[in-house]
Amino acid sequence: MNQPDIIFIVLDTQRADRLGCYGYQRPLTPNLDRFAAQSTLFEQAISPAQWTVPSHAAMFTGLYPTAHQLLQAHQSLPTDRLHLAEILKQTGYETVGFCNNPLVGILNNGLKRGFDTFYNYGGAFPSMPGHSSPLPWPLNQAVEGYTQFLRRISYPIQNFFGQSDLAFRISLNAWLTPLWSKLANFKGQNQRSVKDLSHWLRQREAQTSGKPLFLFLNLMETHLPFWPPGEFVDQVAPYFRESKEAREVMRRWNREAYRWAAPLAAPLTELESRVLSDMYDAEVAYQDAYLGELFDVLNGRANQQNTLTIIVADHGDGLGEHGYMGHAFVAYQELVHVPLIMNWPKRLSEPGRIDTPVSTRRVFHTILDAAGRLPELPGLEPASVHGLTLLESAYGRDPDNGAAYTEIYPPQTFVKAIEKRQPELLLPYRCLSTRRAVVRQAGVEAASTYKLIHVDDQPDELFDLAVDGGEVENVMAARPSTTCTLNDDIRRIAANVTCQRDHLGTAVEVEIDDNLAQRLRALGYID
Repeated sequence: MNQPDIIFIVLDTQRADRLGCYGYQRPLTPNLDRFAAQSTLFEQAISPAQWTVPSHAAMFTGLYPTAHQLLQAHQSLPTDRLHLAEILKQTGYETVGFCNNPLVGILNNGLKRGFDTFYNYGGAFPSMPGHSSPLPWPLNQAVEGYTQFLRRISYPIQNFFGQSDLAFRISLNAWLTPLWSKLANFKGQNQRSVKDLSHWLRQREAQTSGKPLFLFLNLMETHLPFWPPGEFVDQVAPYFRESKEAREVMRRWNREAYRWAAPLAAPLTELESRVLSDMYDAEVAYQDAYLGELFDVLNGRANQQNTLTIIVADHGDGLGEHGYMGHAFVAYQELVHVPLIMNWPKRLSEPGRIDTPVSTRRVFHTILDAAGRLPELPGLEPASVHGLTLLESAYGRDPDNGAAYTEIYPPQTFVKAIEKRQPELLLPYRCLSTRRAVVRQAGVEAASTYKLIHVDDQPDELFDLAVDGGEVENVMAARPSTTCTLNDDIRRIAANVTCQRDHLGTAVEVEIDDNLAQRLRALGYID
């Protein structure tokens, strides 16, 4: 079989429970819902991690965080962890990225390895396709050359702000947040990236390319701060325009970046909860609207039948549930239950819904299995790749025996920010703790799906997700046998992952150029 084209779309910070195809009652996502109706949808997909860097690393390497060891913003993926794009490039693929998340597109952390072309829409000086500029050709070339010069200067500084605890804490000041979130394109330029990508695909379609395509797209639309266009605010929250109080709530939250990932010292007010939830929904609806253009282009391609398209989220987001905001510290479903939709007409001719829990780290195995012709590389085991493809679960042969596992390593930049601002929250909210969790079907006919959460290697909470999707009632005491079974799962998987790590190297810290270090030291940013 000819190698398929592969489209890999990450909806950054997209909760599964806010999509119609996952049961949400608000009609926010008609385009995604139509796509899902023609595809294989995994109802209980679990992210291997709760935030961007370790989650992307897991999907790009097929390894859980403990094994791939890219756990913090100041680290870089070790070179002996094979990156998906590197492998695909060796199998003959053209590898192209369109990325809006600066943690993937700007930080020098190894997540861009293997891409022939990587367009980055985040940061102070984005890199975009030439056709994206409205300027005439000679002027466009001159501006692009100057922008490349500024980009070379700015990237090390932007890396430093992403990886330095002091610089990160400085950036959390409310008066600075509007500057870096808008002027420095913290959320990228998502709609523009989809428009550019659609144009790029049309151009490529008009040409003859001898290579199959691997295309990676990251969208950041549903991440705070929330700035959805007015038409989508009106659709979701018609009260917002007339409510000065509601607008003030959103203005305050958009400015106070520290609060985006900190535990809540006090519960959200009713208005805060409503506004944050509604503005998140408006961003979901906005994202879906411009994805419609991309779906039209994908459906019109000559190779549409032999194109594997995977849509997934790297993680979800907390909007006040369980006393937390954002996606820094916990293993609850609002963070780790993510959408996962797979479309490949040539191999999956009939749409379907899979209720078996699966790990999204298996995106790596699925894509490599589809590509075939795996090169001989140290650490790349064809049998493991073929055995862990999501196609196995789609065909009813789940290789993980119905269990999906996740690991929660707190981002140290936020831990240290809390230490400076609200140290009294660290212990009661267990912000220093490592969490692990497993989701497994139980019962003769898999009528229930249970989830056990470990905190610091000890069983802490058990939830019956079939009847308690919001994870309100801890049933550990009432379900000792289930707790014991899932506890064994966590310990077994954790031991295997640790063994993988021990057979590989350790993550390396990103080095800062000496000249840059001198300039930053003169500014007082480092000692």
